[in-house]
Amino acid sequence: MDFWVKNEGMHGKSCIFAVINHNETDMKTGNSFYSRNGVSYLVPFALISSLFFLWGFAHSILEVLNPHFQESFKISKTMAAFVQAAVYGGYFLMALPAGYIIKRWGYRSGVITGLMLYGIGALLFIPGSYINSFPFFVFSLFVIGCGLTCLETSANPYTTVLGAPESAERRINLSQSLNGLGWIVGPLVGGALLFTGGSIAVPYTIVGVVVLLVALVFSRVRLPEIADAAEEENTSSSTGSLWNGVFVMGLVALFLYVAAQTGVNSFFINYMVENVGITHTQASQWLGFGGMGLFVVGRLSGSWLMGYIRAERLLFLYAVLATLATAVIVFGSGMTTMAAFFVVYLCESIMFPTIFSLALRSSRGHTKQASSLLIMTIVGGAVAPLLMGGIADTTGSMARAFVVPLVCYIFISIYSLCKK
Repeated sequence: MDFWVKNEGMHGKSCIFAVINHNETDMKTGNSFYSRNGVSYLVPFALISSLFFLWGFAHSILEVLNPHFQESFKISKTMAAFVQAAVYGGYFLMALPAGYIIKRWGYRSGVITGLMLYGIGALLFIPGSYINSFPFFVFSLFVIGCGLTCLETSANPYTTVLGAPESAERRINLSQSLNGLGWIVGPLVGGALLFTGGSIAVPYTIVGVVVLLVALVFSRVRLPEIADAAEEENTSSSTGSLWNGVFVMGLVALFLYVAAQTGVNSFFINYMVENVGITHTQASQWLGFGGMGLFVVGRLSGSWLMGYIRAERLLFLYAVLATLATAVIVFGSGMTTMAAFFVVYLCESIMFPTIFSLALRSSRGHTKQASSLLIMTIVGGAVAPLLMGGIADTTGSMARAFVVPLVCYIFISIYSLCKK
């Protein structure tokens, strides 16, 4: 017979979150969305996964904003990189407060806080379009970045505990596939509007309204705070410190991955215009359909492959391929480099969720604290574009700047090899 299960969340808040078919419990325990005792987490997983699209869009549209601001404000590549620095800097400053919010009031509060900040930051683009000030736009992006921090600090670890621990990497890669869809839409929408004379306020106004409506939805639903029980169980069985060598290596690897991904995304359009000879609009279309399309394919196929190949082994293979492809970008020319970019996007697909999940596995029960620290490493996205922009402005070669992500992928290869 079917019956509802209640879970006492944080501070005694009761939340209805699962239906169990008592007669089929044993068959379901092996499913990725069921706990060992047969509790279904499919509904909360679907709700949380929907958020991944929203921050994917927020990140990917930055890659169009960067060259747009270079043209409209007549600024250097280094200065334009503050577009990324503002968002990713917000991750560094907001990660620990976001972790406190989640620990004190639960994952749902972290999600709602993130959505509110995201929505407010997006709507700031309306007055920004009238003020037409680059620093004001940077401030608006910083507010968005603070909101995205709360969302990622909440959603990423939450997906890893909504089911059997051994399938955590598969679940987070599946959720991140929706994130990949957001990465496709961002450059296409941004390129269609910004490189054809459209208003920068339009996409952000639409997104701001949608995000605030989603916040309203989440304010009306209850999510199971099942991570607390998991942490208590893990902590009781292990007295080890969070700051072990494997976890620290995971922090470094995640920092370098975000640095590499952001650097590649930030200057893809510049590289294509300068080295391949296509227009800004064409480059944004290649980024959306080609690069980000393969990014989504990689996450979906990666989640499937992890049913047969250990996550760390697949990470090693993809990291090595990304290293080789980035070397082609640095030293190659013409359409061959475009093909190399597509290989990079395919291989990048599984890196963030896999490194994140593997690092959490090494946290020895300190899940929420570890999650906050891992989210702080996203500040790598603020560092790489500035560094790459400086190299490009100094040497006059956009290709040479891609030595930065090349070094990052080499380290990730080493990290994944150590995890094998």
